[in-house]
Amino acid sequence: MNIKSFSKTGLALGIVACSGWAAAAECGDVTIANMNWQSAEVMANVDKLILNAGYGCNASLVTGDTVPTITSMAEKSRPDIAPEGWIDLVPEVVRTGIQSGNLIQAANSLSDGGSQGWWIPKYIADAHPDIKSFDDVKKHPELFPAPDDPKKGAIYNGPQGWGGTVVTSQFYKAYGFEKAGFVLVDTGSAAALDGSIAKAYERKAPWLGFYWAPTALLGKYPMVKLDNGHAVDPAEWKRCNTVADCPDPKPNGWPIDRVYTLTTKSFAARSPTVMAYLNKRAWSNTTVNKLIAWMTDNQATGEEGAKYFLKNNEALWSQWVSPEASSKIKAAL
Repeated sequence: MNIKSFSKTGLALGIVACSGWAAAAECGDVTIANMNWQSAEVMANVDKLILNAGYGCNASLVTGDTVPTITSMAEKSRPDIAPEGWIDLVPEVVRTGIQSGNLIQAANSLSDGGSQGWWIPKYIADAHPDIKSFDDVKKHPELFPAPDDPKKGAIYNGPQGWGGTVVTSQFYKAYGFEKAGFVLVDTGSAAALDGSIAKAYERKAPWLGFYWAPTALLGKYPMVKLDNGHAVDPAEWKRCNTVADCPDPKPNGWPIDRVYTLTTKSFAARSPTVMAYLNKRAWSNTTVNKLIAWMTDNQATGEEGAKYFLKNNEALWSQWVSPEASSKIKAAL
């Protein structure tokens, strides 16, 4: 190599090195909220691994939960990132934070949103393709026999105190399921609700009831969500569908929960390269269900789940990051 070509090569290497140092300096210390449910835990760990390996950050996880984390970000500018922010649970805090400029809304982290509703096993849906909605189910109580009275149909509900339990009870009244020959089954606990689905699947037995996604259970036991048959009326939802003692609920749609990545204004301002990643990073309920089902089956931590995801889903996550970051992440794995 002659001196001229050596100088050009050295200059090029220097530029690459400087760009790497600049990215690291730009990112610096980063705090990521580690929420206390599986999908949020594994997403936080995915972000930590990608930021550290791909962008030279010094990212760490801090314990979080929806209300205190988002409130703290809006009011105190910490932590820096909430990877899975269920913004409809704290709408006023999010609205005020965004309007004031303290909160920045990045990617829709769950691309198809958090999904609550009434579900039936896929094998029931396959055997009865005509059953797609609440009204379709209502015509066939005999297909979902109640455990204590097989002459009636059963709708399994969640534990007392859950919002979805209240809505299910109100829809039971609103759609006239009692007159149609159905009873509500109080499962009593989250474990019992999960157990009723697992038991049905093991026996390929009928099941109908309340559940939600993303969850490990739906990653293990494929379920089909029923159509409410109505568009969402926000006023009715607020007036009666979500109010336990409201006497006259009306049929309504079940809103999809919006789930976004949130960052603080200060972090977004200092880390535009990382923000480019956070504005692209999104996955579907199907992807998350399968991932957290693997975590449950293998008793894996959030970090182990994140490494498993990155090793097995390069086609997805490589779309979120720059080519340079992708190379670094693959090398780290």
